[in-house]
Amino acid sequence: MTGRRRIRSTFLPRHHRPVRALALAAGALAAGASLVTGCGVVPGTTGGSGDDPIKVMTWAPSDTEATNKPGMPAFAEAYARWINSRGGLNGRRLTVLTCNDRNNGVGAAKCARRAVKEHVVAVVGSYSQYADSFFPPLEGAGIPYIGGYGVTNAEFTSPLSYPINGGQPTLLAGLGKELARDCGNVTLVRPDTIAGDELPVVLDSGLTTGGHRAAADVRAADDASEYSAQSAKALAGSGSATGSGAVKAREGCVVPALGDRTSTFMDSFRRARAEYPRVRTAMAMGSVDQTEIDASGGASGPYEGSYITGWYPVASDARWDAMKKVIKEEAFDDNRIDSADAGVQTTWIAYTVFRKAVESLGGGEVTADSVRGTLNDGLSVPTGGLTPTLRWPRDTWNATNHLASIGFPRMVNANVTLQVVRQGRLVAAHEGFTDVTQTLRHADID
Repeated sequence: MTGRRRIRSTFLPRHHRPVRALALAAGALAAGASLVTGCGVVPGTTGGSGDDPIKVMTWAPSDTEATNKPGMPAFAEAYARWINSRGGLNGRRLTVLTCNDRNNGVGAAKCARRAVKEHVVAVVGSYSQYADSFFPPLEGAGIPYIGGYGVTNAEFTSPLSYPINGGQPTLLAGLGKELARDCGNVTLVRPDTIAGDELPVVLDSGLTTGGHRAAADVRAADDASEYSAQSAKALAGSGSATGSGAVKAREGCVVPALGDRTSTFMDSFRRARAEYPRVRTAMAMGSVDQTEIDASGGASGPYEGSYITGWYPVASDARWDAMKKVIKEEAFDDNRIDSADAGVQTTWIAYTVFRKAVESLGGGEVTADSVRGTLNDGLSVPTGGLTPTLRWPRDTWNATNHLASIGFPRMVNANVTLQVVRQGRLVAAHEGFTDVTQTLRHADID
């Protein structure tokens, strides 16, 4: 016994792969539904070979009361305009279909079934929390899912998934590794949901790797309008550094992991913290970005001094200049697109992967099968330093894949960056990436 808590995981063990394949193939029977209302298209004729346009889809939720990522499909449209103004991909126009998954399973399934009906060759740079709804239709039709946001377990298990980052697991593991060095007691505030149950053990994998005690676990409703009780509990637990494994000279740290509700938590936290000893806050990218920091008061707001882990370099890094050029030339006045948004950044890198895959085919036919085939054959994709060079081996269960044994067989990038809010701006806390592969291997994942 290790004494560590274990994750309730939806990952299937290796010997269940044939069963999973049969179940996913059955999902293809649902692949003929009507078009979903609210989906748009960059104009272009349909087709899949010769001089016909190359058709892909990007989806994300928008206009919902929960998570919204309108910048991702908006940027995908801008990218299509930009690439087409430069002759397209191998001389063929790129057509981007967009779809609003409405942050629910029904919407996600409709988007996926539309992708099948429209014969797209890939779904690129998308966000959805409902993998159980969208993956079966895609897998039944053999459509690759390139550069999802990394928000679901299935993105790291499906043989048709090509993730470009390590999702929430790497962010929390990397955060825990950093906090082990700098924090006294650590308290995690997270959703009281099945998905939320997975967060403590990932954060603790980083903490315990650094010789720190596990974090205190404070559960909260993921749709609450205020979090005063949870703020007080977190402050009380983190405000003093006593007990086994604590370091008395260090400030306590509070880690809110409530997604879009993190800003709501921080409003309550700001009001409560004056009555407690000083603590530091830390969080993963996606819970907060530069726009939220600005809106909450910048240098005088609650995020000042916070540690934030991300997948990519800070938005001010020159490596983003190519993406910013696309936005300036094709979407300068589109306020849905923010170059500092991790969703927009993910979409840019995902389209970089797709472009490289198409170019590798030369003048050959561009289909879902050929795109998947070139990626499976070990195509290496440099991303200008925004990530390590990306490559997805065909045999993701081989002995050298250290993450397969804990349920992440499709993860090829377990690197994170550490950022900090200084004078109201997100800046790099230190240069370069931190690889959390070994840290994740300490997590007990069923």
